Amino acid sequence: MILEIRTYRLKPGTRADFLRVMHEEALPLLAKAGIDVVSSGASLVDEDGHEEAYLIRAFPSKETRDEQEDAFYSSPEWHQGPREGIVSRIDGYHTIVIDATDAAVAALRG
Repeated sequence: MILEIRTYRLKPGTRADFLRVMHEEALPLLAKAGIDVVSSGASLVDEDGHEEAYLIRAFPSKETRDEQEDAFYSSPEWHQGPREGIVSRIDGYHTIVIDATDAAVAALRG
């Protein structure tokens, strides 16, 4: 299993709206697409005056991640749905992908 950990550097004053759109619109759409969201939310620490948030997703393999993300991010549901509400609030983001055990993923689910 692999984990994708994505951190978002948000435009000032947008975190509450970003998280609202993420939780109300984007996460249900990700679930519908079969993408396993392990956790998401606000960072406990902001850096350089930027608000920050995170998204953690689990996939059985890197190939599955690539296929599912390509299909999701090219879908009309994403483009006509929450895409603008998410992307318009992001100043930048960083993604890492690591190997993980089932126990580690379960622990992150909290």
